[in-house]
Amino acid sequence: MKYLGHLPADDPFFAYLRCDILPLLSVNASCPDFRVYQLPASHHVYLYEDQHSQARIIGKFFGGVPGLDPEAALRHMEREFNNLNHLRNIGFAGYPHYVVRPLGRNASLNRVLVEEFCYGVPLSDFIVNAIRLNARDALFQKLTALAYFLATLHNRTVIDNKVDFNKECEYFNRIVEQLTNAGRAGWEEVREFHQLKDQWRGRACMWEDQQVLVHSDVTPANILFGDGLWVIIIDLERMKSADRVFDLGRVVGELQHFFMQQAGDKWLAEPFIGHFLWEYACQFPDRHAAFATITARTPFYAGLTLLRIARNTWIDGNYSCQLLDEARKTLR
Repeated sequence: MKYLGHLPADDPFFAYLRCDILPLLSVNASCPDFRVYQLPASHHVYLYEDQHSQARIIGKFFGGVPGLDPEAALRHMEREFNNLNHLRNIGFAGYPHYVVRPLGRNASLNRVLVEEFCYGVPLSDFIVNAIRLNARDALFQKLTALAYFLATLHNRTVIDNKVDFNKECEYFNRIVEQLTNAGRAGWEEVREFHQLKDQWRGRACMWEDQQVLVHSDVTPANILFGDGLWVIIIDLERMKSADRVFDLGRVVGELQHFFMQQAGDKWLAEPFIGHFLWEYACQFPDRHAAFATITARTPFYAGLTLLRIARNTWIDGNYSCQLLDEARKTLR
């Protein structure tokens, strides 16, 4: 988090926060003084802290984001605002499952979405502490809480349509294309990845389940934890209807990535992966059957997650090659 200074009183966003947002937090808005901090994120995300009341507010600006034209930025802002409200309206607004509260959005102020600030420890901290400090029990406990949250989200939003696995194959194609354009995957690798994808397309299990709402970006930075089973979810811009294992595979792939990067061996993540998937399965009447069907589909989504991570510019070339190699093994 980088301190940037104070928000000028003549900035239009200052007036918006004072007149429209602070009253929602029951804060005296007569003369606020906002300190501004930039948060690490793919968008322009800032923390605004009023020095007088100590109220904290998050501003997520969709305008000016590379790859988003003004109309697309507006759609993304509206979509996330609506997604947050939808999940809160169906019960994700209290212990133990909490979705961050949206406070407002303003298209004229650079397509900004304003949210409450939530205290919590990100999943990434628990993973790193398990690796470096051997704090394994804490990670097991938080993966139990996350599995409970995801099972509740998925089971509460089941719709009467079967999974359309073609959509995930299209997403796979986009990821591989990005790897190719970045010079991180050669043509032989690309050909093999497409062959592996087509083999998965031919498996009946990838089409059998009902669609549910998935978070779709369950990265360790987007999952916060409080005490006990408290799970706090942020960043719902990409929420969609898909296979429930889309979320589970994302968590599995992220765990593998952290243990590869931090400990040099993705197999050290296996006890945590097995625990997470087993805890998810316990939310179903036949736990063993649920576990079997989930784990049959997980490798595709975990491999896709490794490919997704490998395309990032903050990943160096050598480690990107390792991720591609592990993705290939996972998808076989």
